[in-house]
Amino acid sequence: MKEKELILLGLLKDSSKHPYQIKKEIKELISVFVGFELKSIYYPLRLMEKKGLVEKSVEHKKDRPPRYIYRISPKGERYFYQLLYNSFLNFKRPTFSLDLCFYFLKYLKPEIAKRRLRARLFILKKLLKTIQQTIQHLKKQKESSLKISILQHDLKMIEAEQKFLYDLIKNSF
Repeated sequence: MKEKELILLGLLKDSSKHPYQIKKEIKELISVFVGFELKSIYYPLRLMEKKGLVEKSVEHKKDRPPRYIYRISPKGERYFYQLLYNSFLNFKRPTFSLDLCFYFLKYLKPEIAKRRLRARLFILKKLLKTIQQTIQHLKKQKESSLKISILQHDLKMIEAEQKFLYDLIKNSF
């Protein structure tokens, strides 16, 4: 939950937002960087509101249903900086959901294992292409070089995983 809190608080640090805006930003940009999407944005926001990390207000517009706007609270801002500072010293190894299955790969029939690994490679190629397109888009928009550097780092990690998978297929079957 701490990563989600960091992301949500970071987005609210920029400006107050309604849940749809937050979800859209996560989907369009943040998920590219960190590889996750929130299925429900309301539940984590509700939990954070109970903790006093965010504050909710209601916006009323003529001929439209009321909508909630969330902003970071002073307590949330302190907690955001705490999470941000701690994340610099967090050296957890990045994990992929695929890692766990490698330990049990020997229990699959070789043709099924190869097919699954190739499917993973196919997905990684699509992800690689998406990140490359995002980098080009950010360059055209004259976006922050920090965002571009992070995406370039992600590219290197994906390329390393691809090499690992190619080697695994080649040497294990």
